Amino acid sequence: QVHIVESGGGLVQPGGSLRLSCTASGFTIDYYAIGWFRQAPGKGREVVSCISTSDDTKLYQDAVKGRFAISRDNAKNMVYLQMNSLRPDDSAVYYCAAGTPLNSGYGCFQGSPGTWGSGTQVTVSS
Repeated sequence: QVHIVESGGGLVQPGGSLRLSCTASGFTIDYYAIGWFRQAPGKGREVVSCISTSDDTKLYQDAVKGRFAISRDNAKNMVYLQMNSLRPDDSAVYYCAAGTPLNSGYGCFQGSPGTWGSGTQVTVSS
């Protein structure tokens, strides 16, 4: 059964760091693009970052560039999101998703990701 589980969320003070983990089971992430998305209360879901199958494409939302870093460990079937210099407006539920990789052009996914986790809460507050 295909499954994604996110972990690593929590409460952190502004300026702090968290590392989110995305663990996949039931499929091999080697052949999939993986993305991190977030949804804050009252707002729509937005893409935060994504990574291609071969690591040569890593994309970030402008608001997190220079602060967040995405990486993948295919051997462990896991993807990570290192989040530094966190701000209150980073507070949201963070989701990991896997999808068909884009073969050409700008982006990570061909269409929308098909497999989603249930999310992990990140709260940045003093």
